[in-house]
Amino acid sequence: MQNLQEINSIQTEKTISIFQLIESSGIGGIIIIGILFILLIMVIYIYFERLFAIKSASIIDKDFMPQIRTHILKGKIDNAKSLCQSIDTPVARLLEKGVSRIGRPLEDINSALENSGKIEIYKLEKNVSILATISGVAPMIGFLGTVIGMILSIFEIANAGGNIDMQLLSNGLYTAMTTTVAGLVVGIIGYIAYNHLVVKTNKIIYQMEAISLEFFDLLKKKKKK
Repeated sequence: MQNLQEINSIQTEKTISIFQLIESSGIGGIIIIGILFILLIMVIYIYFERLFAIKSASIIDKDFMPQIRTHILKGKIDNAKSLCQSIDTPVARLLEKGVSRIGRPLEDINSALENSGKIEIYKLEKNVSILATISGVAPMIGFLGTVIGMILSIFEIANAGGNIDMQLLSNGLYTAMTTTVAGLVVGIIGYIAYNHLVVKTNKIIYQMEAISLEFFDLLKKKKKK
């Protein structure tokens, strides 16, 4: 019974909270973890802000394109343009550029759609590149803390002579390990968030390409008539 109590006591002594671990990493470790925490907040904010924006941009009424087709075939270009302007989505804005140029050569319409598509893609990808940057930079910042921690440990060993103070030595090791883990965690989260947004954005790009092809087929059909 006494041995069991001693084991429990030892286990309790070895338990350490995250805040204690950060505090034990010293000033250098606290500064680096603070920077990584700011980067994590940026990742979370950009991810959800872009996710909601992309989700909103991907919503298209199933009757939208049939109505555009009907208006164009009947020669009601103003009605088709007004319908596009009433919907705030990348696809509607793209079509609005094309509809407003009906009557011009197809090459001019194609050029207008390409330029409009590039602008819409740029809007969709706003700040997404920051996630890619953070996913690469965060682990390196963590490794910087590792180097700092190892330097501190070596410095303590060099100054200790024959009497190595394990408490001072452990501070450097805490800095090394804590910042590495924090950097990897932020980097992994940023990498996953970036790739998820890229997949979502690509779906809208494919959607715009499909609508553009359908629009051109409609113009060719109208021209033959």
